[in-house]
Amino acid sequence: MLHVHFTAEDLARVRVAAGPDPMWEILLSLHVLRQRSAAAVFGTWRTAARTTVRDDARWLMQLAPPVGYSPDFLTPTAGSCEVDAGIDAVLSTPVESLRADLEQLGCQQRLDPRTHLLACGDVATLDSLGEALRAYHRHALAPIWSEVRAVVDADRAVRARSFLDNGCEGVLASLHPTITWAPPVLSIESRFPRRDVHLRGQGLVLVPSYFCWERPIMLRDQNRAPVLVYPIARDLHVTSAGRRPLEALLGRTRAAALEVIAGGCTTTELARRLGISAASASAHASVLRDAGLAVAQRHRNSVLHTASALGIELLA
Repeated sequence: MLHVHFTAEDLARVRVAAGPDPMWEILLSLHVLRQRSAAAVFGTWRTAARTTVRDDARWLMQLAPPVGYSPDFLTPTAGSCEVDAGIDAVLSTPVESLRADLEQLGCQQRLDPRTHLLACGDVATLDSLGEALRAYHRHALAPIWSEVRAVVDADRAVRARSFLDNGCEGVLASLHPTITWAPPVLSIESRFPRRDVHLRGQGLVLVPSYFCWERPIMLRDQNRAPVLVYPIARDLHVTSAGRRPLEALLGRTRAAALEVIAGGCTTTELARRLGISAASASAHASVLRDAGLAVAQRHRNSVLHTASALGIELLA
């Protein structure tokens, strides 16, 4: 079991990441590629990814084994939504952290010469790692990123309503069936021996993840910012096939608008995400609101759009 100890200050500093974290999705999708048990959930994606990823993805798979420890430096951000920023953070990891993480990886498997160079902070090897991460994201994740973002946005909307109904403790208690909240400790079922994490006022970033599918996970290194990555609710999983009937019902742009609104957005953000004018975004949001699928509230100088319960059910 993993036991996370909260203080009152930690509870006040719990937040949900603004969207899918590309570095965590890279790491966890690499796990999924090598987990036979994942075929039932991700079989179509696994088949497609194996035909498109480049050979240098094999090195990434060695760095991210599906069982046991994966180096913490591969997921340095706490809910960042930009892949370039995440990869830059990986490449900026201090040599001491690289060495410590890879030494721990070396305790469970044999490391190849390239990984030994990486542990020394070799610049050319770090550049190769950055290229491999970018290529993998481009070929394996970018084609489905709109789906990843849509289901994460829908999950965020569910968490927001849970917070309004039951507060922060209600959000923590309902994150996943493997989690138990008994104040002030969050207990998570784990394959590893008992481990205690004391937040000590740092708070916790909750990161909903598309490719995290068995149980929530945390970084091993407690010196890094605390992050809890948890699986999205599978009943919110909007597949590509599932989107087509919704597009037929609402139209492609309006269906996409509902997916974006499910995560909460302003009119300007909706326009930017859809690549349309602010006037068109406002019109689509108005139609969804008039149909009872969305709700609009003025917040300072902006209008904030969120999906209604009916809108969330329609997406699911």
